[in-house]
Amino acid sequence: MSTPAENLAALGLTLPEVVPPVAAYLPAVRTGSYVYTSGQLPMRDGALISTGKVGADVTAEEAQECARLCALNALAAVASLVDGDLTRVARVVKAVVFVASTPDFTGQPTVANGASELLGAVFGDAGVHARSAVGVSVLPLDAPVEVEVIVELTA
Repeated sequence: MSTPAENLAALGLTLPEVVPPVAAYLPAVRTGSYVYTSGQLPMRDGALISTGKVGADVTAEEAQECARLCALNALAAVASLVDGDLTRVARVVKAVVFVASTPDFTGQPTVANGASELLGAVFGDAGVHARSAVGVSVLPLDAPVEVEVIVELTA
C-alpha cells in the first residue's frame, strides 16, 4: 500500500509551502481528530495561476486544473498541522468547491472533479469524500476556483 507522499510523487507532485492568508484567518485549524482548511485558491509561487469567470475567461479544463491546485494547497495546510505526515489522514470527509462562473455555466461538478480526483489519487479509498460544488459570482482576488476540505486524522 502506497503512502500519500509516494502517491504524490507518482503524480509528479510535491506539497507546496502553505499559502499565506490574504486576510484575518488561519490556513487550517485542528479540533480533536479533524482538520478544517480555509478556502484555498489556485496559488503557485505566490500568484494565482488563473483569474476570471469559468465560462467566459477560464475554460472548464483550466478551472479543473485550478481545483486540483487548490486541493494540493489544502493538503499542504493539513500537512502543516501534522508535522508534514499525511499518513495521519484517516479519510477525507468533505470537499467544498466554489466556482466563480458565468450565469449560464453549469459544469461546476466537472470542475470540482479536479480536486476530488486528486484527493482520491493521493489517499485511495480514504480520499473518496462527500462534496459540494457551488457556482458563485466572484471569489477573492478574482480567482476562478476555491476549495476547502475537512479531513479526519488517525488517533
